[in-house]
Amino acid sequence: MKKRLAIITVILCLAFPLAAFAGAALDAVKGNVDKVLDVLRDPSLKSESNKQIKKNKIRAIGDNMFDFTELSKRTLAVNWRKFTPEQQKEFISLYKDLLADTYADKIVAYTDEKIVFTKEVPLTEKTIEVQSTVIRKTQEIPIYYRVINENGAWLVYDVVIEGVSLVNNYRTQFREILSNKPPTSLLETLRKKVGKA
Repeated sequence: MKKRLAIITVILCLAFPLAAFAGAALDAVKGNVDKVLDVLRDPSLKSESNKQIKKNKIRAIGDNMFDFTELSKRTLAVNWRKFTPEQQKEFISLYKDLLADTYADKIVAYTDEKIVFTKEVPLTEKTIEVQSTVIRKTQEIPIYYRVINENGAWLVYDVVIEGVSLVNNYRTQFREILSNKPPTSLLETLRKKVGKA
């Protein structure tokens, strides 16, 4: 009886912390995605002249949604250590600009598709994959957000769209440059791409 009670106690102790965090990652991602959708659906921002205002609002939401340092470290992987602290800081800033420029136009072209958040899949002790689906008239597109818990906040460090990871995609491109060129060369390439050369 005592053994059984001890087992039940252990199970309850393990279960309650999980219950406290269950859904927190999904809620955090969905909350930010809903904010983006509110901007996209705002009738006062529909005109072409307000396109930049719309992009700026979306970027501000992205700043609170993503962990750009974690995203940068995972993208550069082993090459991260080749960068000085100053170069790492510049890389994070340029990479952030590149992602904003690359994806802003795609997001702004949103035409009232429905987004359904389905579940959380634990990856590690600190990371979770939040799975969602964009439902269009003719197709469904799976979008998975990989998030990390930083000081109690769930922040996105990778996005997987139709099986393609943003981090892995850019890691391959950057690895090719860094295989025979120094970090300064990659930084220069990024400066040109985002118009900061």
